[in-house]
Amino acid sequence: MIARTGLLLSGGGARAAYQVGVLEAIAEIRRDCGLRHGPNPFPVLTGTSAGAINVTALACHCDHFDSAVRRMAHVWRNMHTEDIYRADSLSVLRSGARWLTLLSLGWALARWGMTRPRSLLDNTPLEKLLASDLMPFERLPQLVVDGHLHALAITASSYSSGQHVTFFQTRQALSPWVRNQRRAVPAQLGREHLLASAALPFLFPAVALPLDGHVEYFGDGSMRQTAPLAPAIHLGAQKIMVIDPGRRRGQPGEQPVADAGYPTLAQVAGHALSSIFLDTLNVDIERAERINQTLALISPAERVHSQLRPIEVLSITPSEPVDDIATRHIDQLPLSVRALLSTLGVRSHAGDAMRDGALASYLLFEQSYTRELLALGRRDALARSGEIAEFLGWPGPRHVPAAPAPDE
Repeated sequence: MIARTGLLLSGGGARAAYQVGVLEAIAEIRRDCGLRHGPNPFPVLTGTSAGAINVTALACHCDHFDSAVRRMAHVWRNMHTEDIYRADSLSVLRSGARWLTLLSLGWALARWGMTRPRSLLDNTPLEKLLASDLMPFERLPQLVVDGHLHALAITASSYSSGQHVTFFQTRQALSPWVRNQRRAVPAQLGREHLLASAALPFLFPAVALPLDGHVEYFGDGSMRQTAPLAPAIHLGAQKIMVIDPGRRRGQPGEQPVADAGYPTLAQVAGHALSSIFLDTLNVDIERAERINQTLALISPAERVHSQLRPIEVLSITPSEPVDDIATRHIDQLPLSVRALLSTLGVRSHAGDAMRDGALASYLLFEQSYTRELLALGRRDALARSGEIAEFLGWPGPRHVPAAPAPDE
């Protein structure tokens, strides 16, 4: 019996372009294994934040995996900031400048009853993108019935209750799971779930969703996400591929950065976002590996009585620090956004990646940056062609496809 494979795409804002580069390579590896036509290799799809958008685009076209990947790559390869959030001077002034003013003059705003801004940026354009042909949610029920998709899960975090909620749509009836501060809810998934899951804290506004007969306000699903692998496991995945675009400075073996003085607000914000998006997933993967090692020491007869089961995990992460890549492209951001970020300490020239690249890496929805991440994702996956083919149960590739140039 072939193990059911899950795909987990984590959050990361504009960094999620890397995930699509990896998926491009996987489609190419499958063709090189002689499997030009075949079922969706990932019947269980789970995602958070920008990863939820990618995984849902894949789910909505999962009956034609290669075509789905091409659609996604086309969008990311031609990305502009204005496709995600309003970047004209007036819009930035309305949202960002007012938000920063609130930090310094909040007492005055409260005294005079002035309207408080809800976020640093206005992501109305993202709503239009999610209403495009990239996301035909109406196809999901039939794709599930036809067996192309076993389950899709989108995770968001409730500001109202503090709970971490996974909304899921599945082929088979499944009892929702409940754990400490996290739960699952069956739902007919829609664009509002994606907007909630991708509502970056402070940057994008919270989204209202119905839950248990009332309305709660949700933000980015990476917040308070203590067990990122859990939804895929609960939905029946026996092995999970994780594409995490979050490699940053400070990885084992890297040289520490010399003291550059007191951190800017941008550096603190970038560090906070990295902690939200990156840290818990790495910890959860390590936890799964330890459980696998422990189960390997138990006899098969004894293992039957355990609620734990081994989960094979293959994690693909960038081979280069994404912060550094972002620093090279900061100048591509619209002037109004650069001006806003400069108030937080982000410089518009190449500088210390620890200061400039981290925060910008989440907001740089510009094609020069996303294309470099796409190319990096494809290179990294092609370099592991044999490992990926073995993980997915495919015959070994006949040859390793040529990797693109770094600036492709």
